[in-house]
Amino acid sequence: MDINLLVNLTSRAWSLKILALLHTGVAGRQAPLLAATAAGRTSFGASLQHLIELQLLERNPGHGHPLRPEFRLTVKGAHYAKIAHDIVALAPGEKAFALLRKNWTVPILSVTHSPKLFGQIKHDLGAITDRSLSLALKQMEIHSWIKREVDVTSRPLRATYSAANLGQSVSKIVNMAA
Repeated sequence: MDINLLVNLTSRAWSLKILALLHTGVAGRQAPLLAATAAGRTSFGASLQHLIELQLLERNPGHGHPLRPEFRLTVKGAHYAKIAHDIVALAPGEKAFALLRKNWTVPILSVTHSPKLFGQIKHDLGAITDRSLSLALKQMEIHSWIKREVDVTSRPLRATYSAANLGQSVSKIVNMAA
């Protein structure tokens, strides 16, 4: 999967969940989707609009009311909905999904399928700041999604990061879709 599209797709908290729900057959109207995600109206609306801008969703012509439209996946959206469904299915618990929907989690996991240095991860992701990357790596390390190994024989010490456990499963799904 293109890393720029992945970063853009996951920049909204509920984008993956909305795509996954549409893949499973949840009705494309706002009320059922909103109820199934348990998201707030504002963040849900922003995620839905973002998916439309990415051309992964479109209004279903001839269905729904102008104030309560119905949405459907585009051809491109159907492809990414399958991937989103597979990723979301790995994190059934609320704690795991809360980490999964953070905007840098999935992109970081996608580039750490093999051990990488902090600078290499930052280079691969492009737009991420040092602070955002550091915080995301720490959160995923706490949840055992990222494994941090320090090479004590080198000076200065060098830490490498690689996806582990659930993080490795997410990384495999994203990289198989490439």
